[in-house]
Amino acid sequence: MPYIAPCYDDQVSESTILYDAVDKALDEIRPYIHSHAGDVNIVDVSDAGVVKLQMVGTCHGCPMSMLTLRLGIERILIEKVPGVTEVISIRPDDIDIDAFAGSDDDDDE
Repeated sequence: MPYIAPCYDDQVSESTILYDAVDKALDEIRPYIHSHAGDVNIVDVSDAGVVKLQMVGTCHGCPMSMLTLRLGIERILIEKVPGVTEVISIRPDDIDIDAFAGSDDDDDE
């Protein structure tokens, strides 16, 4: 059973457990990515096992980054983390910052 910090809610969702497992698996991959002056960040992990990642540093915009994502990162995550079904690359301009800020502008009516 994973350690649950006191700041967590009583109910830890499946996506939280999956997120932690994905992050741990990525820690094994990151040294290779760091050796190329890049990194990979988790944007989202859904209950359905869809992992959204953002390639940053020299990986962002590199023509080989999609190959690294598909043949390296995706393959390793699916192999090492039960429940991961798909890995999607998210570009920085694809991220909805308002969603992370908890913007409820539509509910002010």
